[in-house]
Amino acid sequence: MNRWKQVKNWLILIILLLGCIAFFYFDLATYFTFDSLKQHRQLLLAWTKTHYLLTVITFMLIYIIAVAISIPGATFLTLVGGFLFGIFWGTMYVVISATLGSFCIFLAVRMALESWIEKKAARWVNKMRRGFQENAVQYLLVLRFVPLFPFWVVNIVPALLGVRPAVFFVTTLIGIIPGSFIYVLLGSGLGHVFDQNQTPNLKIIFEPSILIPLIALGLLSILPTFYKYHKKIIKRN
Repeated sequence: MNRWKQVKNWLILIILLLGCIAFFYFDLATYFTFDSLKQHRQLLLAWTKTHYLLTVITFMLIYIIAVAISIPGATFLTLVGGFLFGIFWGTMYVVISATLGSFCIFLAVRMALESWIEKKAARWVNKMRRGFQENAVQYLLVLRFVPLFPFWVVNIVPALLGVRPAVFFVTTLIGIIPGSFIYVLLGSGLGHVFDQNQTPNLKIIFEPSILIPLIALGLLSILPTFYKYHKKIIKRN
């Protein structure tokens, strides 16, 4: 029975890994390009206008799968969301899809590896895990607000550190809103960019006028952790 449970725990992760391998094997990245989007933009816009609900469902499913199998396409899809659905609804669809996709890979890694890590990890690793769990909300919000680490890394590492699923889900849902909004806003203007035969500036999020406010949000979210640490020092003294 235990062996069957272990197989079930690994099954979802294996399926996601196979999906990632299939993406690269069949060279599906060729569809995640601005040249491809530019070539088919009139068809996509017409289809969105005629079959709006079906387009939304298809877009969200593709986004969820892309994030769940951890392929490098989330930024492109976020821009597509802004291009097809506008700023408000594009942000809504992107945030929900990215959160669900992140939650899928988080749960898959957690189910497959958590018990193994608890048994095999060194004492200092378990100590680090406990420390991260105590302040998981603040740490995860910082990692989501400030775009220093790849999106897939922030989906997987919390699972290895034993973060509770509810905490991961809520912090992801909230933490990705600013970055998603910026790229959706950029995507909403893709039509003009294409007309000028230009390509969008994907590094816009690292410009000081945008990055500094995101860092400020991250620092603000971690203030409670600093406060608790400061109180402990005072009590010791």
